[in-house]
Amino acid sequence: MTATQRRGRRIMMTDAERDAFLAEQRTCRVATVAPDGHPHVGALWYVWDGTALWLYSITRSLRWSQLLKDPRIAVVVDAGESYGELRGVELRGTAVPVGETPRTGEPCAELDAPERQFASKNFGLKEMVHDGRHAWLRLTPETIVSWDFRKLNNVSAKSSPSGV
Repeated sequence: MTATQRRGRRIMMTDAERDAFLAEQRTCRVATVAPDGHPHVGALWYVWDGTALWLYSITRSLRWSQLLKDPRIAVVVDAGESYGELRGVELRGTAVPVGETPRTGEPCAELDAPERQFASKNFGLKEMVHDGRHAWLRLTPETIVSWDFRKLNNVSAKSSPSGV
């Protein structure tokens, strides 16, 4: 079950806005926990299926080895240049490997949809090409927090006496 966002309700995205935002973005920042407790952050491409974030990670990466020891993960997807344009989503939970490691393309029904979506979104292909170096992680978030600072401009305009 996903925790409800408590702060920033004025700027939080609706479920539809969040899903559209996650579908249009390509890159996320993934935070894992090192054995000494320090965070490690790196960028990855991903796909969002409406309930889970699918990450395609190199299996010989620091990220992968840290997640095998401690599967807690936080992921941020954000966009915007100026302060008033900032928007994003943070997803937190546990990363679960899915399919063989590394992925070579063995049949795995659970990966059919994410792989088609990933291949289309990132490469313009109909099918996933496997390189034997990557594998899939699924994050079904326990907590989702979102923000869209563009909504602050709309709130300010609505609350000003002239409506401008």
